[in-house]
Amino acid sequence: MTLPYEAVAARRTHDVVSADGTRIHVEEFGRPDGPAVVLAHGWTCSILFWAPVVRLLSSDFRVIAYDQRGHGRSAAPATRRGYGTGVLADDLEAVLEAVVPEDERAVLVGHSMGGMTIMAASGRAAVSRRTAAVLLASTGSGRLLGATEVLPPRLLSRWLRRALHRQLLVSRLPLGPVTRLSRAAFAYGVLGQRPTREQAAFTARIVHACKARQRGAWGRVLSVLDLDAEIAALTAPTAVLVGTHDKLTPKVHARGMAQALPNCVGLTELPGLGHMTPIEDPAAVESVIRSLAAAHMVPPVAGDAADGAQGRTGDPHLEEKSA
Repeated sequence: MTLPYEAVAARRTHDVVSADGTRIHVEEFGRPDGPAVVLAHGWTCSILFWAPVVRLLSSDFRVIAYDQRGHGRSAAPATRRGYGTGVLADDLEAVLEAVVPEDERAVLVGHSMGGMTIMAASGRAAVSRRTAAVLLASTGSGRLLGATEVLPPRLLSRWLRRALHRQLLVSRLPLGPVTRLSRAAFAYGVLGQRPTREQAAFTARIVHACKARQRGAWGRVLSVLDLDAEIAALTAPTAVLVGTHDKLTPKVHARGMAQALPNCVGLTELPGLGHMTPIEDPAAVESVIRSLAAAHMVPPVAGDAADGAQGRTGDPHLEEKSA
């Protein structure tokens, strides 16, 4: 029996070189001739985070997922300048140019920092040309510290809660091995009202794998996030999804983004769920992706997709690896 929280074997793996030379690890799943879905994970996560969703989409879609720089098997930035929303946009642009032919379009799905990546890239012509529709899941465009609810608002002043939330984001303390305590802490902080033991263990496994230095550096970026102008420029049909018990990016962010988006095509609030919606209810995330694809994509002809795949193999910025 295959469990939903086991890794999915990639059909193809390769590396893409971003604008500043950082190597970005990419994996492809599902049908090589299917319509493309590109998945961008959030802070402290990796491609593995998407396993439950990938498993549901692979029968009908060409699913592409990549490790954000400093996460998973992608390279870490060499300098402080390698951290920021601009370089996240560079990475997404490099991935799309490598895996989505210019005459095709994909559904882009971003969770948390992955959604922020898509917002940051909203003004890039190479990204816009390859975007059919967008799903922003459990994310926000700015002012994260002011709305975060990991620490109870009733027990602390707003100033102290903001300061402690910032410290949680920027901390470089090593997490060490997964323990019962860390599983419980993640279940409280990022999962919903009734997480399963498997969901808590899977979440802890993913987050513990992120190195402390990269975790803290990206936390600093998130602590000063301001993408309000970029979300206003995101003209592709965009759906927003959030768990009603999300403590990291509460539903106030989702509702604000739905109002700010020029072409919002739906707001989904999942009762009782937390920040890790693709882990907590992958079928709900899958359903929104399929709806976006049905409404806004034309599936590529099989022969054209095969020709495009052959052309991509010869991309000088792409390093092929055995799957």
